[in-house]
Amino acid sequence: MTEIVCRNCSKPYPETGLPHQCPNCGGFFTLRDLTFSQPALVPAKAQGIWRFRASFGLPASYPASYLGEGDTPLVPVKILGTEFWAKMENLNPSGSFKDRATAVLTSVLRGRGLENVVEDSSGNAGGSLALYASAFGIDCRIYIPSDTSGPKRRQIEVCGAEVILVDGPRENAHKAALEAVRREGLPYASHAAQPFGMAGIATIAYEIFETLGEMPGTVFCPIGHGSLFTGVLMGFDALLQAGLASRRPRMIGVQPEVCAPIVSAWHGKPFAGGRGSSLAEGTMVESPARMEEILGYLEPGTDQLVTVTELEIAEAHRSLIKAGLYVEPTSAMVLAATRNIKEAPGKSVLILSGSGLKSKM
Repeated sequence: MTEIVCRNCSKPYPETGLPHQCPNCGGFFTLRDLTFSQPALVPAKAQGIWRFRASFGLPASYPASYLGEGDTPLVPVKILGTEFWAKMENLNPSGSFKDRATAVLTSVLRGRGLENVVEDSSGNAGGSLALYASAFGIDCRIYIPSDTSGPKRRQIEVCGAEVILVDGPRENAHKAALEAVRREGLPYASHAAQPFGMAGIATIAYEIFETLGEMPGTVFCPIGHGSLFTGVLMGFDALLQAGLASRRPRMIGVQPEVCAPIVSAWHGKPFAGGRGSSLAEGTMVESPARMEEILGYLEPGTDQLVTVTELEIAEAHRSLIKAGLYVEPTSAMVLAATRNIKEAPGKSVLILSGSGLKSKM
């Protein structure tokens, strides 16, 4: 049965409030024993990710916060002579995969009567939270880097969130949000620190399996804080534990060469900090919240973490658009990574995380 516990001391997540760290030991929370449940069969009652609500671990009294998230297409596409399956997460309500997580988190906020929250974001998470907060009567303040792409900033603003611009690297926005949480006692509705959303993200794996009728061979996924990669991996593991398959796919995580703390740790090398900016702005995270879990889940010799250069990202972005897939450059990292992987057995899935409509390019 799906549980939310501290990953250090295993204390259950408190039943009230929205702590982002364990009151007992200061550790971070995670999902444990994510349990796949067969989807609901009554579309009018359960749509999108909410077909899998039984796997979320939410109390029955918490309302579903549904805006159309989930059930994104898995598109067969041929790019530069190679066949892929593209999971179109850019087609979620706010234009990114973050909506799967935000929908679940919003239900927690509503179920607990929390009406005023703080978040920090490089763009997509902020746009997602602002949209859901607007729809369900929640006030939110979002701290973003001052160089966040115009379309992403505009999306957050028009949804009615209070936007605070923070100069410097992405990490500065994170620190500013935490200071506001400490100073004002506001709940920290972080897409990275809060564990609830990973159960929503796991539905990506369920839908891929449902569409293909089998496990894919290899899945390419971008990594920033790591909630997308961790949630998808947990989802495939849940399918495995449910006895629906004999193996999970090979997972390939991708970070930009200019900011790759998890790849550095994976290879046992020191990380000196991000170097400048990246086209993949959504992954410019120096202290990933889910790094410990990712490194613990990966299977050496099977899974792999890789980096891609800015030139490779730009070239892959153009190739995706030529193939009819209009996504942001962060999504293009996964295609760029396929050129650095010698063997990708079975059907290869590219998880395209965000819409090109929100890109500077």
